[in-house]
Amino acid sequence: MMLITALITACIIQCSKSSAGNTPANGGDSTNTDTQKLVRRIVFADQSVNRVAIADVDSRSVVWEWSPATSNVAAGDVKWFGNMSDAKPVYNNQYILANASSGGVALIRIADKKTVFYAYGGNGNIHSTEVLPDGNLVIAASTGNYLMLMRMDTTTLPYTGYTKKITVADAHNVVWDKKRQVLWTASQNKLYSFTYNFNCTAPDLIVKDSLTLPASGCHDLFPVHGKDSLWLSTSSKVWTINLQTKTVTQQSTLARIKSISSGPNDNYPTILLQSIDGDQQWYNDKVIDLTSNTVLQIPGLKAYKGRWLLPCPFSYDTNSTIQVCK
Repeated sequence: MMLITALITACIIQCSKSSAGNTPANGGDSTNTDTQKLVRRIVFADQSVNRVAIADVDSRSVVWEWSPATSNVAAGDVKWFGNMSDAKPVYNNQYILANASSGGVALIRIADKKTVFYAYGGNGNIHSTEVLPDGNLVIAASTGNYLMLMRMDTTTLPYTGYTKKITVADAHNVVWDKKRQVLWTASQNKLYSFTYNFNCTAPDLIVKDSLTLPASGCHDLFPVHGKDSLWLSTSSKVWTINLQTKTVTQQSTLARIKSISSGPNDNYPTILLQSIDGDQQWYNDKVIDLTSNTVLQIPGLKAYKGRWLLPCPFSYDTNSTIQVCK
């Protein structure tokens, strides 16, 4: 009996090791062993068929996708998700927070592709969304020139409750800073920090400070993995912003960069999504690194942004779970 128990225990341990890191929801930094393979996946906001896609770098294939047209989004609301414009892994890589230029915002559970929350963020060309510590959301709308706060409520779809707009010119990005308890957004030639009131029913933001940037035309703002810094793309360059020293350092002269994402080690090069042009083809079918080398290319993809499927400790607690503000 003891021998049987020991064999069962050994089997469970071995099976657990061999399956770790091999599901679409797991983008963790796995190391190569006899039973465990490094899994590197990128989350895309794909405009080819208006979807969120997860692609595996090594197999060069899409392994998961969410489409509003085939989800539990109401048929009349699918139009909100035209031209997907961002997709961020949140809640320990178990969910994706996505938005579209046509106004749609959605929180999607990776395991079963269920849309647990969605809403309309207005016709201001939604470019990015961030989840706040209490579960509420803040949206950046570029042509609308606003940030919009929105309650997280998963009980009724679509959500049509409380929202509040805050004027920010050419708003393209939002990033929560867990350490400082502020929200960052880069607009024109300024980096702004906002404090959050942590009010579940009436969320609000108040400007705290600003930093003048060496360039204008801010687009993507995203944490540098493992550092107290932010990536920033402007019209013609890529920068890092050291938040301790407030130093802004040029990293690349690549123009038209829509998204930047880095990882914990050399297995995860810094990846960029560069639009084909600045007029009509805002997307691309390939991801490059800071020296323009191709990291992944999938013919037919019209990706607007691409981010490593990795946890983001700069913004969120380790092993965080979905929050509904009450």
